[in-house]
Amino acid sequence: MYDAIVAGVGGMGSAAVYHLARRGVKVLGLEQHDIPHELGSSHGLSRIIRLAYAEHPDYVPLLQRAYALWRELENEAGEELLIVTGGIDAGAEGSATVEGSLASCAIHDLPHERLTAAALARRFPGYRLAPEMAGIYQPDAGLLLPERCVAAYAAAAKKRGAEIHTRERIVRWDTEGSGVRVVTDRETYRARKLVVAAGPWAGKLVPALATLAVPERQVMLWTEPLQPARFEPAVFPVFNMEAPEGRFYGFPARGGIGFKIGKYHHRGERVADPDGMDRDCHPEDEAVLRQAIGRYFPDADGPTLAMKTCLFTNSPDEHFILDVLPDRPQVTLAAGFSGHGFKFCSVVGEIMAELALDGGTRHDIALFSLARFALRATRARQ
Repeated sequence: MYDAIVAGVGGMGSAAVYHLARRGVKVLGLEQHDIPHELGSSHGLSRIIRLAYAEHPDYVPLLQRAYALWRELENEAGEELLIVTGGIDAGAEGSATVEGSLASCAIHDLPHERLTAAALARRFPGYRLAPEMAGIYQPDAGLLLPERCVAAYAAAAKKRGAEIHTRERIVRWDTEGSGVRVVTDRETYRARKLVVAAGPWAGKLVPALATLAVPERQVMLWTEPLQPARFEPAVFPVFNMEAPEGRFYGFPARGGIGFKIGKYHHRGERVADPDGMDRDCHPEDEAVLRQAIGRYFPDADGPTLAMKTCLFTNSPDEHFILDVLPDRPQVTLAAGFSGHGFKFCSVVGEIMAELALDGGTRHDIALFSLARFALRATRARQ
């Protein structure tokens, strides 16, 4: 009998296993693939972390805790996992991205600068935004190394006594008295608590999430800059950019891996089954991203170095789902991270451990409750 089983040992799950083990409980992490792997959402060599959160100011306190926990993991692992480059939230004047970023900075007293497109290009020559656009510069932003983060959390969890099984798929689970029974393709396990952190597979494990955590195919592109000096980490902040063509995100070139760019809701391809997703990259995928590079980062518009697919798992409002499963207090959920979750893995792991073991958490997670969807449905019927 385990105190807790964690379904999925990717970004969120590896952190949850660690924080449970840190509390001294007997924990089992079950991962159907390798640790780390490239079939879900926790890969791609870099993930943005930023404090000036345009999505909602309630994320900022969680981010502040996430930064502290990432630094703790670095000390534990003895390696750099979070690289500060500064960050740009860009968009047209008055856009949701610019105004949301400014609101978070104001509410939480975050250091920042508001730059016109011309001022941004002078300071960071890799940027070539349209004249009507602006950028909010926040110096604490940067990038995480996702594969290394997952591996570091898994290693630290095992060091504290956690058991982690790879290449073991959960076939089904159910509640059993006050606990749970989990059946895999190898064995049957019992535990007092189940934490579901299965990324794109969450809806397959928990039917209640099937319409609330919907996978979407994404593509990432790396290019060799035409002007490499303009895209080094010291002079090219990470970016989150709202443009007429869509919302893009990107990273400086580092370690020979090139300039990286992606687009939220890349080609709007919902995925019915993550195991059957098209994982090849096509000319149509590259064209979507080349359009933004050519217009806004022309000095990065060099040869393609690599392209990879990944999966976002979108909730209806693109806010997270962090909650206990209704009527099943043995089960806690971390799902629907909607393409902006990895930076929160460290604190989400802490939240999952607290929900599972204490029935509540010190963190304000009201924004992420399952009940919001039922309330929205009720209002829609009225």
